[in-house]
Amino acid sequence: MSFAGPVTYKNARQTVEVAKQAPLDRILVETDSPYLTPEPRRGKRNEPTYVVEIVHKIAEIRNVSFEDIAEQTMRNSKTIFKSN
Repeated sequence: MSFAGPVTYKNARQTVEVAKQAPLDRILVETDSPYLTPEPRRGKRNEPTYVVEIVHKIAEIRNVSFEDIAEQTMRNSKTIFKSN
């Protein structure tokens, strides 16, 4: 399951609930560039570097550190894409 900019939107209650309950070892983060720009950059062209906003939001939703989410989603992507 992958989360993008919409998880940061104020009206994304269902997406936030899914992000809260999804097994951490099963999630990824992405930007969907150039569309679906995350808050607080909404209204601008989306960029790959904005993925940090999504990681911050998921960490906030789950009440864990940014580093925990960043490290776990990196492990998940390496597993999925068979990368070292």
